[in-house]
Amino acid sequence: MTERAPVLSVRGLSVRFLMPGGRRVAAVTDAHFDVAAGECLALIGESGCGKSVLASALLGLLPGNARTAGSALLGELDLLAADERTFARTVRGRLIGLVPQSPAAHLTPVRTVRSQLEETVAAHTAVRGRAALRETAEAAAERAAFPVDHLDHHPHELSGGLAQRAATALALVGDAPLLLADEPTTGLDRDLVDRTVDELRRHVDNRAGGENRALLMITHDLAAAERIADRIAVMYAGHLVELADAREFFGTPGPRHPYSRGLLDALPDRAFTPIPGLPPELGALPGGCAFAARCERATDACATLPPLTGTVACHHPHAALTEAADRA
Repeated sequence: MTERAPVLSVRGLSVRFLMPGGRRVAAVTDAHFDVAAGECLALIGESGCGKSVLASALLGLLPGNARTAGSALLGELDLLAADERTFARTVRGRLIGLVPQSPAAHLTPVRTVRSQLEETVAAHTAVRGRAALRETAEAAAERAAFPVDHLDHHPHELSGGLAQRAATALALVGDAPLLLADEPTTGLDRDLVDRTVDELRRHVDNRAGGENRALLMITHDLAAAERIADRIAVMYAGHLVELADAREFFGTPGPRHPYSRGLLDALPDRAFTPIPGLPPELGALPGGCAFAARCERATDACATLPPLTGTVACHHPHAALTEAADRA
């Protein structure tokens, strides 16, 4: 899906949760996308659309009642077919660095941030010796704008923003080929948001040992996505409905899917107009386009599920760049 070699290649990824009574919840359905070397792909959409479930599938962190299909190739490793031993010893922290959505839950409560950073440095790098571990841990904290004078604090002594920065520092330590950032700007003020996403972008732009790296950022913060993303992936009700170049998505001609355009129009610096209605329950999705009930462009054709054709899954998309240029 991109001209550059992919670090991550996802094909037909689906996640179903088996519920009591035989009910199935379709959290992610038939996702196809690549994250190329040197690229930041921002995955956006309303809460509950399946973004974090997709991330959990890539990290082997789904609960026992989850069933997956498809493939997710990280190099030659299919993440959907990997066992827990492979994830624990090879993937997490080494091949995929995670900035978690709930950082406080991922920090060990009885240990200081410094001890957790030093342990991570020792586990994922060749750094050895007490002084070298201390120096490298402090450098990792600096990269994530975590104050050195708070390194000896325990997680419960940190604000939400500081916990977020501690988790970011831990994710950056291993210089993993793929960085997966799930809402990495939660609890941060605007200046720290910009600094944090810029550091995540530097992770992608700086080559480690000649190897390219990539960033998959899941976010509600469209300003952060606009600041660092190369491409935008939009998810709605478990489906990817649009894949777009970030400059065209935020600029001209803008998003092609009506839902994507609605997300931008809801921003305070744009139309500040919310999308009417609510997303459907993932356990009771309609047979056709899941957005049709909220869409002013919907017709009878939308009773049929639209496939992802090119870059958009919609029966009535807005004009593409070439079409807009032809009319001009």
